[in-house]
Amino acid sequence: MGSAKEILGIDVGGSGIKGAIVDVTTGELLTERFRVTTPQPATPKAMTKAFKELLSKFDYEGEIIGVGFPAIVSHGVALSAANIHEDWIGTSIAKLWGKASNKKVYALNDADAAGLSSVFFGRAKTHEGVVIFLTIGTGIGSAMFVDGVLVPNTELGHFYMPNGMKSEHFASGKVRKDHDLSWDTWGKRFNQVLAQVERLFSPDLILLGGGASKKFENYKHLLKTNAEVLPAAMMNQAGTVGAAVYAYQQSNKG
Repeated sequence: MGSAKEILGIDVGGSGIKGAIVDVTTGELLTERFRVTTPQPATPKAMTKAFKELLSKFDYEGEIIGVGFPAIVSHGVALSAANIHEDWIGTSIAKLWGKASNKKVYALNDADAAGLSSVFFGRAKTHEGVVIFLTIGTGIGSAMFVDGVLVPNTELGHFYMPNGMKSEHFASGKVRKDHDLSWDTWGKRFNQVLAQVERLFSPDLILLGGGASKKFENYKHLLKTNAEVLPAAMMNQAGTVGAAVYAYQQSNKG
């Protein structure tokens, strides 16, 4: 596959690295979504080997690859390390994996990638104004869009609640499971997180992704917000699709 609009998108996580070739005009996966295990420790060298293993599963003739990566990413460089080795900090994902693949690699934060898929193909497609996408999983990831334009690396899981806890330490999916919280108890906590998001950004729409979004009916009655709150439509393939869309966008700039 080698069409300019058929792009390999890769979604890097702490436990697995997943990828598929995506039609960026429709958001459709054109291949099976393959997965390799994220090595432990997840050093640049070990993860590059896993990245090459994943690439070997595709007959991909395109020139660019999009990568959603679990870190703050600026100009293709990792500036933090979430669930991966700290040696990634200061490492250029774009350069390292570009050399490994002999392709042009465009990298962005993994939650930003997942959010992009909703702006292009999901429930945010018809919304103007401020849209905030939150992923509820091991932590709380975030992506923010203003009139469809990404504001990168918002990291809303790391802001502090009035009780002094980081938001993701207070109401992530992992917290719910680790403390065996009922959906009612957790939903009330998560509503407090949304209250802070609204106070800071006054969004027009809040979209929820990640594991807890699949159980939205269990806690939606507890969410008291001015903005409409909806589960994201793209589910598990969001990061893969968004990474491919980002690569397409960046390659066509200028």
